[in-house]
Amino acid sequence: MVKTVELDIGLVVAGYGRHYIVETPEGQRLICHPRGKKSDCVVGDRVRWQPTVSNVGDEGVIEQIEPRRNLLFRQDEWRTKSFAANLDLLLVMVAAEPVFSESQLSRSLIAAEYAGIPVCILLNKVDLPQAAAARERLAPYRAMGYELVEVALKARRDESREILAPRLQGRSTLVLGPSGTGKSTLINLMVPEAQAQVGEISQALNSGRHTTTSTQWYWLDAERSTGLIDSPGFQEFGLRQVEAQQLPAYMPDLREHAGQCRFYNCTHRQEPGCGVRAAVERGEISPARYRIYGEILEELGRQVY
Repeated sequence: MVKTVELDIGLVVAGYGRHYIVETPEGQRLICHPRGKKSDCVVGDRVRWQPTVSNVGDEGVIEQIEPRRNLLFRQDEWRTKSFAANLDLLLVMVAAEPVFSESQLSRSLIAAEYAGIPVCILLNKVDLPQAAAARERLAPYRAMGYELVEVALKARRDESREILAPRLQGRSTLVLGPSGTGKSTLINLMVPEAQAQVGEISQALNSGRHTTTSTQWYWLDAERSTGLIDSPGFQEFGLRQVEAQQLPAYMPDLREHAGQCRFYNCTHRQEPGCGVRAAVERGEISPARYRIYGEILEELGRQVY
């Protein structure tokens, strides 16, 4: 009878190419590589691993990934880019300055809806005069039911920390947003030892090249019950994982009115009796959101019959 080996379980807290940092339940961090050539690991994965017997410098081998609760990713024509797995919350950051892309914001929200991950929109730099305009642009998202939180991470540090702490408590949260919104400021505010943690990983890998372009998990408490995940900025956000005819289902404002269309397979573009276009005309769906819907629909290659 063959004796089965019970593999240790760990949490993936960082990934650099084919090297991953896996944290044990006791808090020890090890450099591991996946078994085989292909790797599907992402930060937030629970994995089964065992100590390595090779001399490549790694301390463990990842044998398998435990089933995921969810996975946030983007997908374009050429590749799929995963952000993180097993999330309790997606914190999408925008700022009063620079002016944020509503298309990028919408795409992030659609990806989260697709993955079944709750979202909080964080508006930073509300101490600036441009905050009023940003608030106005975000009004439709608040009306859709998304939680919108306002902070000034640099100007009002203590207040911002008090606002954010209870929302993050006990959760695994991914921070997502373009450069310039204040993601690094947020991480350093909530995790004062963040730079030290990054430095330790860089030293372990003998490389600091990827520390600003890779996803990184931080603990906010000694009990390791609250995790904050930093992610690299992005310019494009493809949604090829979404079927074109299902797109309105992941946009709450369109979803609310899609059931009022005359035709069950309405594309909400030119068909008569369209409940979505009627809602746009009544001002219940913003023109910007309807335009974004059209852009994404075209990208997804929707064919009209």
